[in-house]
Amino acid sequence: MNFLINLKEKKKLFFKRQNIIYLLVIFIIFLFDRLTKLNIVNNYNETSYFFNDYINLNLVWNTGVGFGLLSSTSNFIYNIITGFIGFIILILLYFTITSNSTEKIIFSIIIGGASGNFYDRIFFSAVPDFIDLHYKNFHWFTFNVADIFITLGLIALIIYSSPKRKDEKN
Repeated sequence: MNFLINLKEKKKLFFKRQNIIYLLVIFIIFLFDRLTKLNIVNNYNETSYFFNDYINLNLVWNTGVGFGLLSSTSNFIYNIITGFIGFIILILLYFTITSNSTEKIIFSIIIGGASGNFYDRIFFSAVPDFIDLHYKNFHWFTFNVADIFITLGLIALIIYSSPKRKDEKN
């Protein structure tokens, strides 16, 4: 019974006006990611588009996690990873509604990107990556807009949570 009361309190907290703003941030990032991916998938298929000496658009379908890590042809492994990602998104949503405003924006940025990639994993069984950064023959991992937001959010979280910063607070 106590669990249900606590759940009702969390639901009220989730729909507070302040949290609606962060949900909107998540939605805007998700929408931006979806629009870029739809544009690439519909217009570039699996061909490369040369921008300049440092960036190409090159559509690849990623069945792994960020930057193609843990790619597998096994449906079982793919489904386990997808379920784990969904679980992490739910945990981050909980942290978003229970944290301070700086952490809320950081978690919102990560969730916005992660939910874009999670959507692709569910509906396409792979994530379209298309940004190919390179210098001469060295190519970085191909990535997408969602990956940019996830990476920026994680960098911000690391900086915000750094021991040096915590010492300054005390």
